[in-house]
Parts: sequence; structure tokens; C-alpha cells
Amino acid sequence: MKKKIIVVGAGAAGLMAAGRAAEKGHEVHLYEKNNRIGKKILITGKGRCNVTNDSDVEGLLDNIPGNPYFLYSAFYQLDSFQLQEFFKNLGLELKVERGKRVFPVSDRSLDVVLALERYLKKNKVRLHLESPVDSILIEEGKAAGIRLKNGKEEKADGVIVCTGGLSYPGTGSTGDGYRFAKAAGHHVTKLYPSLVPLKTAEDWCHELMGLSLRNIEITIKNNKGKKVYSDFGEMLFTHFGVSGPVILSASRHIILTIEEGYKLYIDLKPAMDEKKLDTRLLRDFEKYANKDFANALDDLLPQKLIPVIIQLAEIDPRKKVNSITKEERKRLCTLLKALPLTITGTTGYNEAVVTCGGINVDEIDPSTMESKFVKHLHFAGEVLDVDAYTGGFNLQIAFSTGYVAGESICQA
Repeated sequence: MKKKIIVVGAGAAGLMAAGRAAEKGHEVHLYEKNNRIGKKILITGKGRCNVTNDSDVEGLLDNIPGNPYFLYSAFYQLDSFQLQEFFKNLGLELKVERGKRVFPVSDRSLDVVLALERYLKKNKVRLHLESPVDSILIEEGKAAGIRLKNGKEEKADGVIVCTGGLSYPGTGSTGDGYRFAKAAGHHVTKLYPSLVPLKTAEDWCHELMGLSLRNIEITIKNNKGKKVYSDFGEMLFTHFGVSGPVILSASRHIILTIEEGYKLYIDLKPAMDEKKLDTRLLRDFEKYANKDFANALDDLLPQKLIPVIIQLAEIDPRKKVNSITKEERKRLCTLLKALPLTITGTTGYNEAVVTCGGINVDEIDPSTMESKFVKHLHFAGEVLDVDAYTGGFNLQIAFSTGYVAGESICQA
């Protein structure tokens, strides 16, 4: 039977929820505080939009540190392969890149938003832009509509909240959904910025700002020297510390206890153990035997990194290569295999890809996304206490939970 459904928030979860609920035959109204839909989608993946990861359900779950068990049902209702088919049917051509990351062939996140816009139009979703919602109306234990910031009330048979978390607040993610959830009797866990660049104590990072390193390995150790995380891939130096894919994923492992203190070690040559690296250094040193040490590392390291390594190795840059001692070479070798940095914090929500924490998922039905406390009130996307690593997994969560909420709203 046709019902009037209100969806709050036109991000990935909200767009999917609204389109799916309308596809089921409901009259759907989508309310968005911004003057356009999909504002956060537009900036994801550096403007290219990594829509999902080309993995089966188990592969998706393996990349979700935040309550993966909760997402079993949602992923089985809309998995990565079905999502890719969904976009192709909307005219969006996709491609799979390294790490099974899925992007639009055009490399334009705008094309993802335009495809979702077509989905809304096709199913006659009524869009209300620049319409911030103040609260959810609840009557006799059921969601009954919304109250807008201007005081106007809109009645409905069901409400889906897809307001995002706290990351990238400039896109409108200012925590409204947590407030709505608490008002409905839900608990919200402690919130942290996740998939976020890390600040470091060492000032030499500033000298390397903009330098990207590929095929490196990072290791993070706690204040007791115990390894807590390692990864292989790409990273970037910034004016405040470090960023890039391996750093963002690493941040998820330490944000809950970051104040306890962590050290980051960068292996610049992971393909070689110390013995092989030493042999390589000897070969390079033989080649540049009569040159200054400052000119002997060109074959081994990016130009920008050389002065920093020389400084940290405490070897005179003017020293002739043929007079470098075995001890100095060993010191250099150790540095190349474990360049140390002291982590002091994160850059916060302004640069965090997602929010870690959210509405306690034990209070949400995983097969419908419906509140266990209020009938016909559903939550989807980042507002829930679920989050993943980089690689398209967080958008898959948003689309899958949004789909489930739209599919099941007002079923009973």
C-alpha cells in the first residue's frame, strides 16, 4: 500500500533510500539542508568517487573494523556486484583499479551524482533543497513526520534518517542524526574522526610537503614497542605530518587510544631486507666512489627526500663516498628500512573521510535498518556505528544500508 515517506539527507545513503522507497511505490520526499544533492559524494576519492570495492560479501566484511556483523544482511541484499549493475543500468560506466577500487570511467564524481539524480527523477522522488530538518515527529511510538528549522511540520508514515556523521562538516555533516536518534531514545557511542591524516612531532615532514611515496611499507608501534598495524602501499607527506591511503587506514587502528602515543616507521625499500639493501648501497657507493655523499643517493631515493635522510643519518653531506665507514652505512641502512616518526594526533573531522562511532547498532534491526524503539523510523549510512577502511567500502555501507531502509520502510 502506498505510503508517504520522508528521507532526511541527500548523501549516498539518502539518495539510495529515497530512490528505492519510491521504486517500491511510495510517495517519497527527500529533504536536504544544502542547495544540491550528493555534496560529500562530489569530494570523495579526490573528486573521482570510489563508489565501491569489487569484492564479494566476505571481502567487504574483512575491511570493516566497525561492527561488521551488523552489515551481513545489508550486504547480502545489495552487494558490490549488484551495486555496480545498478549504476550501469543508470548509464554510468565503471572501471576497476588497483586494490579492486571501483571508479566511474570518466573519473568524475559528478557523474555518480547525476546517475543518482536520474534514479530519483525516474521514480518521482520529490526533492526539497535548502530545507534543514530540526526534529523527527514521534507519535504513539511511531515516526510521524518531521519538523523543519522554520517551524513547519510535514507529516509522513515513515522517516529514514541519512544525515551522515561529523566528517567534512562543510558538506553539511554536523551530527544532526545523532541528535534525532537520542531524542528517539537511542544511544550514540563515542565519536572519533577516522580515515584521517596524522600529525607528527618531527618538523622535517614540512620540508617534504607534497612528496608522495609509492610501494612503501609502514609499521605502527605503541609506546611499549609492540606492533599494532602494518600496511603496504602509498603515502604522502604534508605540512603537518603524513597522509595518503596507508596512513588513512592506519588511523582507524589508533584513533581510540591515540593519546597513549604511537611511533610510525616507514620502510622505504620493503622489497629488500637489510642485507640486500646493504649490497645495493655498496654497489651505488662504488659507482659514486669519488663523489660527495650528498650526490650518492640519486639512484635510490626521490630528490626531495635525500637532504632529510642525510641529516637524520648524521653523515657529513660533503664526505667522499669512498670514506664512508661501515658503521655509517649500517646507520643509513637502518634508517631506510625504518624511517621513524612520532604521531601526536589527527587533523580532526575537517579532513576525516568518515566518523568512527554512531548510533548503537544493537538498537537497530540489521535486516531493515528500523529502530527497535520507534516503528517506521529507520537509520542508514554513516550515522550508524559502522565504518570501514579506504577503498570504496564506506560508500558500499552507505548504499547498502540506504537500500535496505528504502526497501523495508513501512512494510509492516
